[in-house]
Amino acid sequence: MEKIIVGYQGEHGTFSEIAVHHYYVNEQFEARNYTNFIDILNDLESGKIDTALLPVENSTTGIIYRTYDLLKDWDVFAIGEINVRIMENLIGIPGSSITMIEEVYSHPEALSQCQGFFLKYPNMKAIPYQDTAKSVEFIKACNDPKKGALASYLAAEYYDCPILEKNVNDNELNTTRFLCVCKGQRIVEHANKISMYFVVNHQPGTLYEVIKIFAENHINMLKLESRPLKGRLFEYCFYIDFDGSLENPVVQEAMNQVKNLCVEMKCLGSYCKAMEE
Repeated sequence: MEKIIVGYQGEHGTFSEIAVHHYYVNEQFEARNYTNFIDILNDLESGKIDTALLPVENSTTGIIYRTYDLLKDWDVFAIGEINVRIMENLIGIPGSSITMIEEVYSHPEALSQCQGFFLKYPNMKAIPYQDTAKSVEFIKACNDPKKGALASYLAAEYYDCPILEKNVNDNELNTTRFLCVCKGQRIVEHANKISMYFVVNHQPGTLYEVIKIFAENHINMLKLESRPLKGRLFEYCFYIDFDGSLENPVVQEAMNQVKNLCVEMKCLGSYCKAMEE
C-alpha cells in the first residue's frame, strides 16, 4: 500500500503535526511540513500531496477565519475532521528553570490562551513568534536560560528541551478542530456532517429564510458564522456546519432551496464527525 502524503503548516512539533499523527494513526503516511497555507493548497491542487490537515476552529479563541477564507476559494474539499487537545507547555533550554525565565516566545494565539499563566508569573514577558514549535527552535539556538517558549510536548522532544511547567492553558479543555482536506469533491461513506459557505441575496429577511429551510427540513444547524465580504462595505458571507450527508435526499433538497436564495454557495466538505479527544 502506498503511503498517503499529508501536508500541515508549521515546524516539527506543532499541534498540526500532532493532528496528522492522530488522524492517520492506523495508516501509512508521510507528513510534509509547510511554512504557509497557500503552499499547502498549491501542492494539494497540483497533486504533490494527497491530503492536508488544516486548523479551522479553537474552543477558546473561536473560528480560524484565514483557513475558511482559503477553503472557499480553492478546489479542495473536507473529507474528515479531528479534535486535538491543545496543551501548551513552558519549555526552556537544558539547565534553565522556571525562576530564570524572563521572556516567553510563542504564536500569538498560544500566548492569548495562556493569560492566567502570565498573571501568575508577572516577571515573564510574552513575545509573539512565528509558531509554537519554531519558538522552541529559536530559544534553543539562542542558548539563553532566560528565554522560554510555549509549545507542545512533541516540540520539546524534537528539540531536546525540558518542559518547565506542563499545560499552562487558561482552559484545560482547550481544543483545536482540524479538517482533513483533499482536491475536489468526494463522497465519504457514513458522512454525518457538512460544512458550507454562502452569500445570501442582499435583501431583508433572506438569512432568516435560509435558517427556516433547515428548521423545516429538521436539519440540525451546528454553527453559523458571519464574515465581512472583501471589497463590499458591510456585506457578509456565512459559514455553516450542520448534521447530514450529501447522499440524503432531504439534505440535497434543502441545499437546493438554500442555493436559490444565494448569490454564492459552496459545499466545503462532507465528513464523519470527530471523536472526542
